[in-house]
Amino acid sequence: MQIETNTPIVKQKKTRNWKRWAIHLFPIPALLIFSIFIVYPLVAALSYSFYDWNGITRGAFVGLANFIDLFTLQPFSNMFWNAAKNNVVYFAVQMVVQNGIAFVLAFIIYKRIKGSEFLKIAYFLPRLLSVIVVGFLWKLILNPNFGALNVILGEFGMESLQKAWLGDPKTALMAIILVNCWFGIGFAMLIFLAGLQSIPKELVEAAKLDGANGANVITKIILPLMVPSIMIMTVLTFIQSFEAFELVYAMQGSQGEPYYSTDLLAVFFYRLAFGGSAAGDSTAVGLGSALAVVLFLFIATCTALLLKYMQKKQVEM
Repeated sequence: MQIETNTPIVKQKKTRNWKRWAIHLFPIPALLIFSIFIVYPLVAALSYSFYDWNGITRGAFVGLANFIDLFTLQPFSNMFWNAAKNNVVYFAVQMVVQNGIAFVLAFIIYKRIKGSEFLKIAYFLPRLLSVIVVGFLWKLILNPNFGALNVILGEFGMESLQKAWLGDPKTALMAIILVNCWFGIGFAMLIFLAGLQSIPKELVEAAKLDGANGANVITKIILPLMVPSIMIMTVLTFIQSFEAFELVYAMQGSQGEPYYSTDLLAVFFYRLAFGGSAAGDSTAVGLGSALAVVLFLFIATCTALLLKYMQKKQVEM
């Protein structure tokens, strides 16, 4: 009789234990996808960078020779530093233009100025488009012969400003960066808006009652409390700037034209790994893998330092 009473309880315990173990199986598909598409390419690129390559055929083990060639052998060394400089410009302009305008727009929406909801939708719409579509669209707009920008400038009597925006080395990179800013303003605006809406209104009202004017409220109350949002956008902008590829490829191809003025590290990697480099249009898998490893380590290290600094600032606040 005792056995009949305990049997259901034992079954319930076994079922409960099985469910507890089954929960641990759910992350397995995600781990498999992460391993195949993230971990494996990283490990493969690291291993490829230590070998000599004849086309796509792996040769002898050469240790760090590919890394040394990347920084010392011409024309790869000049291409690397030129692309790295362009990436730094890409990041700096995005931080000032994209995030600066996004912050102003977020503040306008936060103050519920008339038309703010329209701005919110209008500036986020470009984010819904594919980067490739955006690239080809702006390539048509910036066309020197029939592009909308030069046509509009001509209609307003500003023919002196008409130029081949993507054909001039002085304006090509800046044109692409500004297009990227136009594309990314909506997302940055939402991040800043979330930060503004998290600030207690009582704090702002108390500062105004104490006699603080608008500038003081922004510089002494709002900006310090917006540090987490600003740091998040700084990290995301940094990563996006040093991984930028699709927009440049859609607007200028893989050669960094004109005269490598739009060459970025990701575009340079594409030429090395898949062909089209200045060194005979041949692939250089070893050098490309070495560049991928250097780029990954640089982005990972800088991102970790920025996140560490952000955590420190949050603790201090």
